[in-house]
Amino acid sequence: MITLFTLAEVKAGRAEGNEMKQLAYLVLISAMLFTSSVGNARNDVVRFLIEDAMTQPEAAAKLNDSVGMYFGDQEHPSVEREIGSYTSNKKTNAFNKSDKEACEWAFLSAMIALQSRAVSVGGNAVINIHSFYYKQDFSSATEFECGVGNVVAGVTMVGDVVVLAE
Repeated sequence: MITLFTLAEVKAGRAEGNEMKQLAYLVLISAMLFTSSVGNARNDVVRFLIEDAMTQPEAAAKLNDSVGMYFGDQEHPSVEREIGSYTSNKKTNAFNKSDKEACEWAFLSAMIALQSRAVSVGGNAVINIHSFYYKQDFSSATEFECGVGNVVAGVTMVGDVVVLAE
């Protein structure tokens, strides 16, 4: 049986032994329930413009100009050889950043990874690049999807590595 005591009774020593342990457990459980209800996690899926991310100064400094990037159904030169489909899942710290800033950073990291993969397997382009966040396809020549939480933002991008005719 749990007996509740006032703070004055606890201070006066009237809550002793098992009753004191029960009170401590009750306080602990109450605190845990309170903090879990206050800390509701955020998990939004948002869309941003590919062009905004690709024209950031970081993009110009880190992307490989020798590997073409074609999003959605964008036109591209004819494919000489298909190498394979690859996925890049990148997350970044979103704390104290706008959703756009965090998502663009994660997107840029995913593009760098796809380009690196293309180079490592002998490709010169990545085509049909599309979002695949939470295993939901979203293909667009102008936008990408990003998942944003309270402290983390992330993207999952899929693209086909190919050798394009020159």
